[in-house]
Amino acid sequence: MPNNPHRPKTPPIQGKWRTAFRIPIAKTKVEHETKVGLLPKKGWQKRNFKFINDILIPQLLAPRHPGTGSSPLDALENKETGVTWLGHAGFLIQIGGRNILVDPNWALWHGPVKRIRHPSLTARELPYIDLVLITHAHFDHLHLPSLRAIAAGQPIIVPEGVGSIVKNCSFSKVIEMDYWSTKRIGDIDITFTPTKHWGARYIHDSYRKFGGYLIQCHGHTLFHCGDSSLFDGFKEIGKRAEIDVALMPIGAYQAPSGRPVHMNPEEALESAQMLDAQHIIPMHYDTFPLGGEPLHEPAERLICSALALGLENNVHLLGEGQRAIFSPCHSKK
Repeated sequence: MPNNPHRPKTPPIQGKWRTAFRIPIAKTKVEHETKVGLLPKKGWQKRNFKFINDILIPQLLAPRHPGTGSSPLDALENKETGVTWLGHAGFLIQIGGRNILVDPNWALWHGPVKRIRHPSLTARELPYIDLVLITHAHFDHLHLPSLRAIAAGQPIIVPEGVGSIVKNCSFSKVIEMDYWSTKRIGDIDITFTPTKHWGARYIHDSYRKFGGYLIQCHGHTLFHCGDSSLFDGFKEIGKRAEIDVALMPIGAYQAPSGRPVHMNPEEALESAQMLDAQHIIPMHYDTFPLGGEPLHEPAERLICSALALGLENNVHLLGEGQRAIFSPCHSKK
């Protein structure tokens, strides 16, 4: 297993959270290289055959696991921030007294792809959601039935070109964002950032944008990466805000198409170091079998790599429905 030679630029946070805001940097043009092409790489037929036989069919035949159970969503103390993993890339983020939902997905199927276990924390078990964020238009991140289950007149933020998909979901306002634009909702600043991926929901609509979000409130900064492969743009994101918690994808890195659309666990740790993030919560694994790697491998590789790098105290591996709480003085699960 390759080791990451880079060390974090700062030690794990101790005591007060760092200031979340820095002097703004002039906007930079997002280069075309952030968009991964649609054409599969050589050997895609063999990779797809192997994926179908080794991953997809065994999951279709296996019984779906029960939900793992969820942590009680008790009220947070003053200035605490709660991060609850809902499975795949879905999170409930409780910050500044508001409840933010990112990429919720309670689907049991995506075509022939079967969810591994029943959701552990469903829409009706959540508190009122004040704001919804969608990172891109792919079906596993923008799941319309899940959005309709929680839409109750609150605003939703989406990348440019994605608003038309969610316009009939009972949200009060659909806000489309371009790269590096910021929207203030109450005391919370939401900034849309580039990633290296692609945003088409269908082949013909590749104009839709895709990315991640910086969520900043009262000196706390979280970053939800969405989907991305490793790229130098993470350094720019880290320059624009001091990130306390980074939600990073670690699975589906053996794409049957061969396209470099996702990070493996070692790359996720490297990207978090480029961001200079103090805490890392993995996502995009162990929910839907979307890559050719064994289902248990992403988490195991992440733990192994974190131990090798001395980052075991920075990585928080959550079960579905489990919440991590971060406070100005300490962090705990």
